Amino acid sequence: MQIDNNNYNEILSDEILDKSFLNSIEDALAIGSWELNLKTNILKWSSVTKKIHDVSINYTPNVDTAINFYKEGSNRIRILKLFNNALNNGENFDDEFIIVTSKGEEKWVRSIGHPKLENGKCVALRGVFQDITQKTVQTKKIAIKEKEFRSLFDNSLTGMAKVSLTGGWLNVNNSICRILGYSKEELLLLNFKDITHPKDLSIGRKELELVLSGKSDNFEIEKRYIHKNGKVVHCILSSTIVRDNNGHPQHFIANINDITEIKRSKNKISELLSISSKQNDRLLNFARIVSHNLRSHGGNLEMLLSLKKEDYPENTNDEYFPLMEEAIGNLNETIENLNEVALYNSLEAEELEELNLLQFTNNAISNIAAYTISHNVDIQILIKDDLNVKGLPAYLDSILINFLTNSIKYKRPDVDPVIKLNANQTSEYTTLTISDNGQGIDLEKHKDKLFGMYNVFHKHEDSRGLGLFIVKNQIDAIGGKIEVESTVGKGTTFTIYFKN
Repeated sequence: MQIDNNNYNEILSDEILDKSFLNSIEDALAIGSWELNLKTNILKWSSVTKKIHDVSINYTPNVDTAINFYKEGSNRIRILKLFNNALNNGENFDDEFIIVTSKGEEKWVRSIGHPKLENGKCVALRGVFQDITQKTVQTKKIAIKEKEFRSLFDNSLTGMAKVSLTGGWLNVNNSICRILGYSKEELLLLNFKDITHPKDLSIGRKELELVLSGKSDNFEIEKRYIHKNGKVVHCILSSTIVRDNNGHPQHFIANINDITEIKRSKNKISELLSISSKQNDRLLNFARIVSHNLRSHGGNLEMLLSLKKEDYPENTNDEYFPLMEEAIGNLNETIENLNEVALYNSLEAEELEELNLLQFTNNAISNIAAYTISHNVDIQILIKDDLNVKGLPAYLDSILINFLTNSIKYKRPDVDPVIKLNANQTSEYTTLTISDNGQGIDLEKHKDKLFGMYNVFHKHEDSRGLGLFIVKNQIDAIGGKIEVESTVGKGTTFTIYFKN
């Protein structure tokens, strides 16, 4: 507990120097006293003063030992100066110091001295001594916290402000000035309503009422402000109320975060998603139209071939007619599969089918029979007849045909193509390796763009750079993955991982 200076003067007055009364005052207020008689050079400390210095009740101080309790340096220099001024000039002193007790503990103390004068000469010094360590430490902690808050307030990348209960700006940091385009001086003359978007003036009104009524301490809202240049600034406003010890509202601490760019990006993404959705719908409709028309043409081809077989049986006994029948049959099956694919908006795991890998491989080879015959291709198949994979029929057809035709298309000059298909099964995947003895690909140069759109790695009149792009996306869509090994002039091996 502390007393004010008026009380000190009363305590030190001659009228209340009765020893028993002084002791009762010291004990009640936890304030020690001291007295130096300059005629006898005797220094007396009260019991409370001795307790503060951590000395025994029988301890006898003198001026030198008393001064030496003050921490060496500025504290000791300051008390010596004040002590000499009191002796020589009759000046009172009242200041705060650090002392080091007999136990080596540092304490903050308040030391007050009053000289007693006779004929203008100091004959005695009297004073009081108070331990203020707890109060000083607490004050310093508060000061540190205030300094930390001030540093955070001034240097925060987000806008921070102290706002009155009526919405006036009491203090703002540099970030708010940057966000809103006003100088600090200009903002302090404004109210938050002056720079709020007219359509957002009512936003936060309910939250504000809850806070002012004591039902809440903070709120967060999204609102728009008007920049000094007239542009709209989208912000997240977080506001916390500060109350006094009795719970009465004093002011708000507001945190303003500029989300204008985030808002624009979200709007742009929404626009792109809308455009993509419309494009996807158009592509889906296109796929349905194409698959429908192809199915009609495929049906016509099958019918014409059937009519020829009935009307001109003698022309169907060569080696090519059965191949034509099988090719048209496979074409119609592929068209049917494409029609099913056109109905898919997205591929879920339950929408994938169990497909026999060997059967689809044989079908793919049949579909390109004329191509393989004309190029004298040797196709070697090492696939068990019970191996099944997860996929879509049209996708599996496309994957196999693309890799087979690429192996033939990019064969080495004057070397007959040899294609090997080998399948193995693990607990998670069935792997299909398709190896050829073709031109190979320079992976050091092209690996990163191997499956990109419109990327061509060899000169060929039919090259469009779409095949690998398409099969990569099809493999990804059915939950698989693909790896490639290749040596220029020796050939390429693609390893496709299908989900079991």
